[in-house]
Amino acid sequence: MKSVNLLIGDRDAIAAHGRTFDRLDPMTGQIASRAAAASVADARAAADAAAAAFPGWSVLGPSERRGMLLRAADLMEKSGDEFAETMLVETGGTAPWAHFNTHLAAGMLREAAAMTTQITGEVIPADKPNSFAMAIREPAGVCLGIAPWNAPVILGTRAIAMPLACGNTVVLKASEQCPATHRLIGTILREAGIPAGVINVVTNAPSDAAPVIEALIAHPAIRRVNFTGSTRVGRIIAATAGRHLKPVLLELGGKAPLVILDDADIDEAVSAAAFGAFANAGQICMSTERIVVVDAIADAFVEKFAAKANSLPAGDPRGQVVVGCMVNPDAARHVKSLIDDAVEKGAAKVCGGHFNGTVLNATILDRVGPTMRIYAEESFGPVTTVVRVKDVEEAVRSANDTEYGLSAAVFGRNITRALAVAKQIQSGICHINAPTVHDEAQMPFGGVKASGYGRFGGKAAIAEFTELRWITIQTGPHPYPF
Repeated sequence: MKSVNLLIGDRDAIAAHGRTFDRLDPMTGQIASRAAAASVADARAAADAAAAAFPGWSVLGPSERRGMLLRAADLMEKSGDEFAETMLVETGGTAPWAHFNTHLAAGMLREAAAMTTQITGEVIPADKPNSFAMAIREPAGVCLGIAPWNAPVILGTRAIAMPLACGNTVVLKASEQCPATHRLIGTILREAGIPAGVINVVTNAPSDAAPVIEALIAHPAIRRVNFTGSTRVGRIIAATAGRHLKPVLLELGGKAPLVILDDADIDEAVSAAAFGAFANAGQICMSTERIVVVDAIADAFVEKFAAKANSLPAGDPRGQVVVGCMVNPDAARHVKSLIDDAVEKGAAKVCGGHFNGTVLNATILDRVGPTMRIYAEESFGPVTTVVRVKDVEEAVRSANDTEYGLSAAVFGRNITRALAVAKQIQSGICHINAPTVHDEAQMPFGGVKASGYGRFGGKAAIAEFTELRWITIQTGPHPYPF
């Protein structure tokens, strides 16, 4: 069992009254971690610590900030085994998934380090005589990052890396599903030399999430909020931030379509579909949840896809498996209810569907239609659907027939036609002849519609975590009307 304290300023702190909560291993049911259950007062103390550290950090030169972030990236890369051990027991993540998380998170820290000298402005010609006008970007203040459990090292790091690079201080609100994993991120940044109070980590019991988040967003020092998680919770975060006039960056749910045109390379499409649908047991915001395939090749695709899915070993994530367990029994029950509803309404289960606690082997449902819950609802598990369409136009309509719009993909040998289809899909991200699951630290990452708004990654994120100010210098006599 891992013991987890809060990180507030320079203190490894217990919660008020010594309260804790337990996170259970989703595979064994044993206690994975026991973490401090922060109170509202603890949350406010973390924001106070970040506010106290802001003046010093915000004026630190970019080279100094860059050096610390680069040291943190190196330390994170070396901590792959520790992250893997912690993710395994808290989230059921396999070792390859954990090491990929650590590698990409280190890349995000390096990309953030590179951005410290890219926070630029511009000189703007002024109509007023003798006026020198500038637009400059300055740190916003304290940034609140609220991160999820499914890619915990990547998304926990993403929530704070660019805010730090831009000169802000941060409070990371850890997921209740992986408090030890998210707290380890804070430990690494502190070991890299980040000054006390610049990074703070708050862990809370699930029952305390609403008041803790409300208190953090309402805190006067918090000037920016970013949240990655479900659309349902994202709406609550946005509404709360709106009441306090705090800008918020949201990366929410998805129902990523993979469109397979009649001239697609079927073998490549099968490989991409399997990776996109079943990596991390389908628990990725970009997971391929709907495969839209043109009738002319649908039978051939489904046959090969089912064979590929049947070949993927599933079971205890401690073993040599591709498909591990889901995050908790509730997630497994949710996925089962979606499968049962679809089969009852006429979907064909071409492979999978076998549950063993929180483990479900790779599952494909063919001939899925709008009357089935799984057509519209995010499953977030190792199950994907095949929707058959007659032509390209119907494929585009089907791909867009969802409230979500995060990631998408199109397969077709005619790149001009595939690009035309990609441009019509309503999503923040679209890949041609590649899977829906793909992330790089320097790319503008985010969605449209119910998948959120704003962009993480590279230069796009600078605008999210800075204030754009207009400043003028009068260089000569000022003409006044009276």
